[in-house]
Amino acid sequence: MPATTTSVASSVPSANPASQDTLAVGPSRGWTPRPSELQNILRRPAGLEHPLGRVCKLAAMTATGVASVAAGSKPDGWRHARLIPTFGTRTQQEQEKRATSCLLAVMHGVPEFGHALLKEMGAPKSPVIETFAEVRFKDATGKTVIPDGAIVCRRGGKTWTCLVEVKTGSARLKDEQVASYLDVAREHGFDGVLTISTQITATSAESPVNVDGRKLRTTGLWHFSWWRVLTEAVVQQRYHHITDSDQEWVLRELIHYLSSEASGAVGFEDMGENWVTVRKSAHDGTLRPGDAGALDVAERWEQFTNYLALSLSQELGASVTAQRPRTQSTAARVEETVKSLVDSGVMHSMLHIPDAVGPLEIHTDLRSRQTITSVALDAPREGRLRARFGWLIRQLGDASDDLRVEAAFPNARVTTTTALDALRDDPTVLCYPSDPKREPRSFVLARSRPMGQKRGRAEGSFVRETSAQAVEFYRDLVQNLKPWRAPAPKLRTETDGHDGTGTEVAIVPAWVGEDSPSPRAAEVEDQSEWSPRLHPPQGADG
Repeated sequence: MPATTTSVASSVPSANPASQDTLAVGPSRGWTPRPSELQNILRRPAGLEHPLGRVCKLAAMTATGVASVAAGSKPDGWRHARLIPTFGTRTQQEQEKRATSCLLAVMHGVPEFGHALLKEMGAPKSPVIETFAEVRFKDATGKTVIPDGAIVCRRGGKTWTCLVEVKTGSARLKDEQVASYLDVAREHGFDGVLTISTQITATSAESPVNVDGRKLRTTGLWHFSWWRVLTEAVVQQRYHHITDSDQEWVLRELIHYLSSEASGAVGFEDMGENWVTVRKSAHDGTLRPGDAGALDVAERWEQFTNYLALSLSQELGASVTAQRPRTQSTAARVEETVKSLVDSGVMHSMLHIPDAVGPLEIHTDLRSRQTITSVALDAPREGRLRARFGWLIRQLGDASDDLRVEAAFPNARVTTTTALDALRDDPTVLCYPSDPKREPRSFVLARSRPMGQKRGRAEGSFVRETSAQAVEFYRDLVQNLKPWRAPAPKLRTETDGHDGTGTEVAIVPAWVGEDSPSPRAAEVEDQSEWSPRLHPPQGADG
């Protein structure tokens, strides 16, 4: 029987698409839903697909013309039409407008995603997130200012509002522009200003712009990198399971758009134009604190660390963060990295991964041109010395033989180190030299690889090689490690000699009151039965 053909026309299609063999989809026969219809599609209850939503998905099968395709087939050379196209932006301004409008519209249409971004800014979890693009105001001098957007959340009697300023690609936020938006927010009683750009910060409270601190007394200033926005979208779509299927599809379309280089919402690009010069100077020991390039590389290392943390968050579905002292500012961290580059040619960072045995450390040595990834874990506190080393060897399983193992000891600066293959052959090689019976306090597992040299993201670049090494180290080693736990305490036992076997028998406490007492309890009971005090000899007076 020949396959039938169903055309998507202006009427709503059948509610049972499974019975249709082929689908003919094309703009000449299709229709365009009104904005109110799209909102109804997005708000449809979970588990009940709206017919209009199905038509939108079917319309995404082809960009032009009418095509008859067998259900389930994937024609070669055809590209799916996207809800948010990545072509057609000719200027930086058009790119920013499209990125802003798409993000704010999806925050409104997928509230779970919107609230996941806004919760750390103090926004109430409103039933609807109202979003607006290119809002206009007059500043104190009468000049018109136009922030890229605004977000409003209403819950109960509380209204939370913030202005939005967006930059894409290599464009940087301007201090004076953000300061003027803070003034507008304060004059209108808004809660603050949110900036979004490719500049990556550790938290939303850290901003890449410098403004007068007095402007922030009553008005908040938050910052998201585009990589942070993409990470939250991926985590929500991949791990938190958006309940509405149409909303989940819309969120996937936003992820596809932000993942394209054409959107301008890129992650970390490279180590900057000063990378090669600083790398060579650090290797030769000629780098000086006043070199401008050292500051630029240190700032980019800070951003790269945050980029790597967000990237791991996308893969793990958990919040991975750069581990630093709480009171240390970004400027202080950058200054510390510059000093380390000048003194030893080293850049160092630590990533906190929830429930991992310890932080993932990345140690880049520009002088030796090696990148070392490592993790530390506490040694067992009980058992014989050889058994403690055996516990570690069993943990490592099939780890590569070139893994370096280091043991640290209490009240001692000296550590012992060896390759894993040597440790497997003889666990005692990690013993303390002058006191072989000294118990280890902790172990450090490290893997060294040649450092990437190039500036960009291509094969052999610093960014690509370091990222790949960190992911490989976590996948092959860290995620499989478990911390040592002391065994549960056990009830006392004793040897039963009555049957001549000498088996261990558990001692039942007297307060349990069981019918079958332990051997010791029975012995005590027999002695009590013939006690002269309790049972006087026969013939005694009384």
